[in-house]
Amino acid sequence: MTTPHRIVIAEDHTILREGLRSLLSEHSEFSVVGEAGDGLAAVALAKKLKPDLVLMDLSMPRLAGLDAIREITRRRPQTRIVALTVHKTEEYVLAARAAGALGYVLKDDSSAELLAAIRSVLAGKPYLSAEVRALLPAASPAGRGGGSGTVWDAVTPRERAVMKLIAEGHRNREIADLLGISAKTVEKHRAKSHGKLGLHNAAAVTAFAAKKGLIS
Repeated sequence: MTTPHRIVIAEDHTILREGLRSLLSEHSEFSVVGEAGDGLAAVALAKKLKPDLVLMDLSMPRLAGLDAIREITRRRPQTRIVALTVHKTEEYVLAARAAGALGYVLKDDSSAELLAAIRSVLAGKPYLSAEVRALLPAASPAGRGGGSGTVWDAVTPRERAVMKLIAEGHRNREIADLLGISAKTVEKHRAKSHGKLGLHNAAAVTAFAAKKGLIS
């Protein structure tokens, strides 16, 4: 008997998580081994459970989905990732692919499309749903990287995590506790990211974070 593929579901809405678990449990080729309600938990579960695939929402608390994808890809490159999201823009698709996601599916796509994406990605093949493919020009770079960098690209995953928590209203000490770093290190990341992006106050950080999908 073939061993089922081990999958972690990373989605902050409980009802959606339960629906995804129910869908996957109908197929003996899949085994849901863990569920995460925020980005940091998703990274921790990927490290602990060593799944074959993570199904990742992009709008996640504590650590944005894109940053969680980067961290999982860095720590465990053999784990495949499918982004499952409401975001329907070329910017998000390319950012997810650059971060390490091999698949990109929209939440209003069919369950058949999602299953096709999971199977394709588990086989090591990229997958974009039909609606997502329509967003991209024929000449868009494939895979990771491609194209010229932006100022946003220069902001590290840790700096983005700090920015997200600032935008959510957390103070430096709270951010330090959540990320397991010192308050001094938080301030350092904060200063670097704000300097790179030209952000001068909390309102500007919140507006920028919302624009980039770090907060919903």
